[in-house]
Amino acid sequence: MKIRIATIAGAVLMAGMLHAQNNNPAPQLGKASIDEVISAMTLEEKAKLLVGDHEFDYYVNGTVKDEIPDIAGTSAAIPRLGIPVTYYTDGPAGVNIAPTRKGTDKTFYCTAFPVATMLASTWNPGLVHQVGEAIGNEALEYGCDVVLAPAINLHRNPLCGRNFEYYSEDPVLIGKTASAMISGIQSNGVGTSLKHFAANNQETFRRENDSRISQRALRELYLRGFEIAVRESHPWTIMSAYNLINGTACSESYKLLTTILRDEWGFNGFVMTDWVRLQIRDIATQIHAGNEMMMPGYPEQIDQVVAAVKEGRLAEADLDLAVKRMLEVIVRTPRFKGYKFSNDPDLAAHAEITRTAANEGIILLKNEGSTLPLSDKSTKIALFGCGSYDLFAGGLGSGEVNAAKIVNIDEGLRNYGFSLNKELESIYQGMKQEIGISPKYAALRAEDSDVAIVTIRRNAGEYVDRRAIKGDFYLDDVETYLLKNVSEAFHARGKKVIVILNTGGVIETASWKDLADAIVLPWQPGVEGGNTIADILTGKVNPSGKLTMTWPVEYMDIPSSKNFPYDFEGNSWKAGPVRDSFDPNKRNIGFTEYEEGIWVGYRYFSTYKIPVSFPFGYGLSYTTFSYSEPKVRLGKKGLWEASVKVTNTGSVSGKEVVELYVTAPESKMEKPVRELKAFGKTGELAPGESQTVTLTFTTDDLASFDEARNCWVTDAGTYEVHFAASSDDLRQSVPIKVRKSSVRTVLTKLD
Repeated sequence: MKIRIATIAGAVLMAGMLHAQNNNPAPQLGKASIDEVISAMTLEEKAKLLVGDHEFDYYVNGTVKDEIPDIAGTSAAIPRLGIPVTYYTDGPAGVNIAPTRKGTDKTFYCTAFPVATMLASTWNPGLVHQVGEAIGNEALEYGCDVVLAPAINLHRNPLCGRNFEYYSEDPVLIGKTASAMISGIQSNGVGTSLKHFAANNQETFRRENDSRISQRALRELYLRGFEIAVRESHPWTIMSAYNLINGTACSESYKLLTTILRDEWGFNGFVMTDWVRLQIRDIATQIHAGNEMMMPGYPEQIDQVVAAVKEGRLAEADLDLAVKRMLEVIVRTPRFKGYKFSNDPDLAAHAEITRTAANEGIILLKNEGSTLPLSDKSTKIALFGCGSYDLFAGGLGSGEVNAAKIVNIDEGLRNYGFSLNKELESIYQGMKQEIGISPKYAALRAEDSDVAIVTIRRNAGEYVDRRAIKGDFYLDDVETYLLKNVSEAFHARGKKVIVILNTGGVIETASWKDLADAIVLPWQPGVEGGNTIADILTGKVNPSGKLTMTWPVEYMDIPSSKNFPYDFEGNSWKAGPVRDSFDPNKRNIGFTEYEEGIWVGYRYFSTYKIPVSFPFGYGLSYTTFSYSEPKVRLGKKGLWEASVKVTNTGSVSGKEVVELYVTAPESKMEKPVRELKAFGKTGELAPGESQTVTLTFTTDDLASFDEARNCWVTDAGTYEVHFAASSDDLRQSVPIKVRKSSVRTVLTKLD
């Protein structure tokens, strides 16, 4: 009887609540103001919005959202207030979702675009913008709201496992490339999440490692690319990095996420954490710092937020501000606007964009005796190496893409009509590990083939850094044996050897590059990889890509090499879930000293005249270019306009990248001999045709960071402006005079 009475009482109470709601309905997002919606939210609802939807949490229980399997994350919906779920997808080289779903035979493939390093190698922000448009369109048509990209951490060391997701060792090239990508993606009405903010430069114990960096190096290198991207392209969201900087976790740093990001740079979106699997950060501290969304989200975190407010450890004003920032982005999303996504993006059109972008990102590292292009389609090719038949289109981890098909190198060459050695094809088909080719067998192939192509491949990715050992940074014994035998056999008969480097990052080349007549670097070029490589090899496309990082002679030549995680045998330490070997007091594990300061990449090698295998900004063409009529003038508001006339002096059409470096006058601060300040690329120039390339930079861009005064300083004096084809190939120079020193203050130190 009591149960029946209670049930009746409950029904009466529910009816009363429904009547009250009907008379005074809750404000709806989009109809009421955001402030009104926040005022109507319960404390629990506010907390829920800031925590990724825990029902999605595949890290814990293996479940995923049925609507978009393998989506990286979601926010929680609050239907009572008209707040929808929003969807967040990886990644840097294309939308990363599962191709199959329950209840349908339809496949949901995505385009694997060229990896970030290759896109930056185009030195063509306009082209990167087109790639961003295509990525954003696929995200839109597959029902996603935010793309977790671009990733723009600096190439501090070539062994970082995720360098393929990042752009360069130079912050200007990083920032300009990222700005183009962000603008392209967001032109579709979907957002981006610029990551990983900041100084996430190693994968080994990335969740716990403390990056100990000087204020100058932080400002000039590790924050500068983010600053350019935020100021120029306004990403909807930022992803805070796992690591610590100078003792403070990035997601808990008020100085990083509020003072620098918002107060100095003007960021107006919201910040989400990287995907923290274990509860290693304090949620109240994160929210106060300016980290609004916790990803991937755990039910306990909702309770923690509520408790923190009730206990006075988190001001409700901080919570409301975080909710407001989240809602300001949510109302911009396709989900909120009710976009009817098709699940059917134009993958064929996007494949063509991939091919175009990759064509400009491929780099010709060597071409002795005009070995390339292979203009005669009757050429018989001996195609060696596993990578020739099983191309690495992209890297591993969150940067992977489920594409329908990858065009391999052998297929691309056959598409052009070349004859490939059948026996080699039968040997390599299905082979996953490189095989040694004996001198005798190499001689047989040299007899019946006109040219040899040897593909060397490497892959890397999230969780684990690369290794400075044979088979990774260095060629292994089998690869060396293969290349040596093929080279000797073909050269003995006066025939050429071409090496293709299918890699996402730097490898050692100095010890073996003399064995090759031509070396082509197509990086990891995406779904059209084989066709793109064939475009370059045949001369259909003249290579115009240039390196975005220095290729050293030896690994230990790199200044950061002694402060990067590897053991005495050169093996990277295990990372990811192996936590029992973590030691907070262990160098390069618990903490990493960035003792090299600003001496990263070409800044170090050019200044100290250290020999390299290939310099920053280097890349050959099938034609030649001259630079003339250099001019630099000071315009309004400290804007310098620099121009140079570029003329195609060769016999075929081509494009040229113009790199603008500046040498500063002597100063109390030690400075690099030159630094990149701007760059541009010509259009397709016919033989004899010229184009004037105009580049701009500001007086503020000439500044260096003075740690003692915690400010940017542009010294008065004479600067040299260099128009260059690489960091070591200066073609024209013009002196400019800054008549008055200037100082630009900042608001805080990350100490």
